[in-house]
Amino acid sequence: MAERTVPILLSRDLAETLEFYRALGFENRGATPEEWNYLILGRGSAELHFSGDPSVDPFRTASMCYLYVDDADAVFREWEGVVVADPSTGSRMTGIADTDYGMREFAVVDRSGNLVRVGSPMATDA
Repeated sequence: MAERTVPILLSRDLAETLEFYRALGFENRGATPEEWNYLILGRGSAELHFSGDPSVDPFRTASMCYLYVDDADAVFREWEGVVVADPSTGSRMTGIADTDYGMREFAVVDRSGNLVRVGSPMATDA
């Protein structure tokens, strides 16, 4: 088996987190949130784990991870109409942009305050 890492992010409400990420094309690959107080979510080969913690403040959470994808523009277009800014939870999505470090990326903040940056390498001139 190849070595890999998986981020474990906090969730103030695992059922809410499952609903949020299902809308983004992730599937539950573990038990129900009620059974484990934990979620294992996957989308293709990407995997995010969430641990339940009702004391999470969505405006103060410092959890974050980077999700590498083949085509950040395609994922951005797919998620653009799904992630709606919600001032009561702070969830939102940034615009997509080229970075000075060679990535095409955008960011999503979920309802628990987790920051998920999504990006792919910018095309290089051959």
